[in-house]
Amino acid sequence: MMDPTLAEMGNHLSDAMKILESGKFQRILAIKHLKAFLILFLFLYFSDSGQDVVSILQLVQNLMHGDDDQQGHRRMQYVGEQGHMALLGHSLAAYISVLERERLRKLTTRILSDTTLWLCRLFRYENGSAYYHEDDREGLVKMCRLAINTHYEDYATEGFTLLSSKHPVIYQSAACRPGLGQHLCSQLGLPLSSLCIVPCNTMFGSLHQMDVALLDKLIRDDRESGKLPLLLIANAGTPGAGHTDKLSRLKELCVQYNMWLHVEGVNLATLVLGQVSSTVTAATKCDSITLTPGPWLGLPAVPAVTLYRHEDPALSLAAGLTSSQPVEKLRALPLWLSLQYLGHDGILQRIKHASQLVEDELNSPVVVFRFSQDNSARKFPFLGCMCLGEQLAQQVPLSGVDVVELEDEGTCVRFSPLMTAAALGTQENDVAALVEKLGEMIPVLSCTLRFRQDFKDEVLQQASLSYIEDQSWPGLGGVRYEARTTDLDEDKRQYRVERINSDLLKKLMELDTDLYFSDGPEFCEEKNCIFIGMATEDLDVAELVETIVSIGRDIEESGKLFENMTEVVRRGIQEAEQQLQKANEEKLMEEGVLRQIPLVGSVLNWFSPVQASVKGRTFNLAEGIDVLKFEMH
Repeated sequence: MMDPTLAEMGNHLSDAMKILESGKFQRILAIKHLKAFLILFLFLYFSDSGQDVVSILQLVQNLMHGDDDQQGHRRMQYVGEQGHMALLGHSLAAYISVLERERLRKLTTRILSDTTLWLCRLFRYENGSAYYHEDDREGLVKMCRLAINTHYEDYATEGFTLLSSKHPVIYQSAACRPGLGQHLCSQLGLPLSSLCIVPCNTMFGSLHQMDVALLDKLIRDDRESGKLPLLLIANAGTPGAGHTDKLSRLKELCVQYNMWLHVEGVNLATLVLGQVSSTVTAATKCDSITLTPGPWLGLPAVPAVTLYRHEDPALSLAAGLTSSQPVEKLRALPLWLSLQYLGHDGILQRIKHASQLVEDELNSPVVVFRFSQDNSARKFPFLGCMCLGEQLAQQVPLSGVDVVELEDEGTCVRFSPLMTAAALGTQENDVAALVEKLGEMIPVLSCTLRFRQDFKDEVLQQASLSYIEDQSWPGLGGVRYEARTTDLDEDKRQYRVERINSDLLKKLMELDTDLYFSDGPEFCEEKNCIFIGMATEDLDVAELVETIVSIGRDIEESGKLFENMTEVVRRGIQEAEQQLQKANEEKLMEEGVLRQIPLVGSVLNWFSPVQASVKGRTFNLAEGIDVLKFEMH
């Protein structure tokens, strides 16, 4: 029979996930100020009394979706039943950690050994051990420590003094993820001179594969200079383009020079399939590989896993790969639960489905493409790909496309379903929609980039407009209507520019046109601007600019008229106040001081009444707009 506490914990987690995913409280607390009040209320009363589960979930849900009204709804990652199992693992780990020590040791040993055995079988990595880590770079750090302890026998006692006599060198491909080598040096306490970046092929083979011949030369040069080649980082799926290095040849080099070979990359996921490229299969013979089953299987908050082979448990312990603390072994629990829930067939189906979303999945389940410009649009290569990637990501969000920067090709759009399909639930119809949307966008994007320079030229010819340069804007560009007056100080001029452009944007958005008008990108440095979106072939750029100028001029003139009226009224009131003050002074002179004393003045006025004269004052508002008359007594 199931432990009642475990059953209750599972029910609480399930209810919590349903509440947070359904957006129930978001609909109940629809008024923005009410949500803010609730958060403030819970914060202020934190120290006085505890809150019930529903109230806490309300707070969490508001923190998750608090800005949706302003920024629009953002799709959360789909969390299926297998995802719930992974999340349940974290709650179970906290519960299991309070068990009696011997029972905890047996349970954690079983969880760790089961998960390691399953992963080694799934990914064809025979006789391997496993290290589970939250940061997907941490496994590589541990492999470096293991290699250092292996090559420097007295490292555990002598420490870094041993490294000065024979400087260790870590080699990595130029196509590795940015910052990886620097992170290793930082964690290991090594100077950056210990890192050697190996260029990719320039003449033969893929431009994203490590140049093996050049690597061989670099290793020989380092050995001749008294250095110790320590470890090589290779890719089974480069971060940008998904290319796999020549792992078999690299393994031969590492055996020749007694180096450790570590492999990482998205293509390692295909090792679970029946048919696998021989270039990827070679990874199973390497010294260590890092797996990221979380994105591959759509599992939130599960650890990355580094599988490795090493025969000396003492060195593994010295490198921090094993621990005597049972609680640390519970890192594998969310993965242990999820793998059991999915089973071999479920895991295979998810990897196979993601791979088959790309036609040539045997070579690389990653597609990278860029926008090919004609001569008139060639000035904006970065902008073309950025526009294409951002628009595709917004209009077909389930495709999971993103924008990447490659060293040789520049800015490109990437479709990597192994990293996104399981989490987003990408299907074949989403890929079809992506291709269809791509076909629709390219003509529009071509027209937009072709008209972009024309738009800039037309705007620069207008004295009342300023052109706003923003390479990240996916459209014609931006403009600002400038106030033409020079008789105002800077603050007043800025206020007038802000008001004119705000009204101008509203007027443009009311036009019967397919053009999109906006106040610009979220992080645009320029203020008080109007940005115009993508254009079609039938756009008349000169007419568009003239329309902007015409509407802006009308708004400016009407604003000046209103300001003139305001100024006339203000001066008239000031003059009236001055006349009233003058009249009071004259009244005082005529009637005398005694008549101003309440009781005495009444008696004097009864004996000797004063004949008061009626005086008036008029002023004209902008020659006939209105005539006001102030009567003063």
